Amino acid sequence: MAVNTIDPDEVAKFEAMAAEWWDTEGKFKPLHMLNPCRLDYIVSQIAAEFNRDVTMPSPFKGLRILDIGCGGGLLCEPMARLGATVIGADAAAGNIPVAQTHAKQSGLKIDYRHTTAEDLAATGEQFDIVLNMEVVEHVADPQEFLTVCQTLLKPGGLMICSTINRNPKSYLMAIIGAEHIMRWLPKGTHEFDKFITPDELVEFITNAGLKNVDRKGFVFNPLKWSWSLSDRDLSVNYVTASVKPN
Repeated sequence: MAVNTIDPDEVAKFEAMAAEWWDTEGKFKPLHMLNPCRLDYIVSQIAAEFNRDVTMPSPFKGLRILDIGCGGGLLCEPMARLGATVIGADAAAGNIPVAQTHAKQSGLKIDYRHTTAEDLAATGEQFDIVLNMEVVEHVADPQEFLTVCQTLLKPGGLMICSTINRNPKSYLMAIIGAEHIMRWLPKGTHEFDKFITPDELVEFITNAGLKNVDRKGFVFNPLKWSWSLSDRDLSVNYVTASVKPN
């Protein structure tokens, strides 16, 4: 029997905020601000790995994408617009009807499911791409969770995984700044002890049977009030791309 990596307390946090997923000034404002930068990275990595021309109509047609921890569908919807077959999975039941309603209003066909990575793996389903964004710092066992995600990938598949570094700067920015000063997020959304350094994440990914091929930082510029990608600054938010060997 697979280990259950779900942390019920973490699920409850996001369940309580479910109705606000698409409110750009609500509790998910930081995610809406970060989303264009996340999408730039995701789209470029998928296009490179699967040799897709993003200037063409429906460039991701034929690709099956799983967004694990999909929330309200902030990543699922743009992936569907690019032509992919998208499955959005979340352990918080309250997120699913919010995501389904917004997709319907947007005229998009997305398969949203209240389920876990473990339950999906148990069915034998596999995907070309697994999006694993800002989830790993909320699970009970990161190594087991990433190992399960590896089983969800087809050989040659791509996993994109982002999280938060663990150091004094990330504590200041992600907890003190975002939760206590700016009040972008409810206090207690993040736990510093669950933050993961880039080297730790790459070790988890490698142990899971994947090959890490890229990592970059998401850097917030308070003067421009915008996010950008960085090859060097992974001090707070960062993202990785990993492939499953054929």
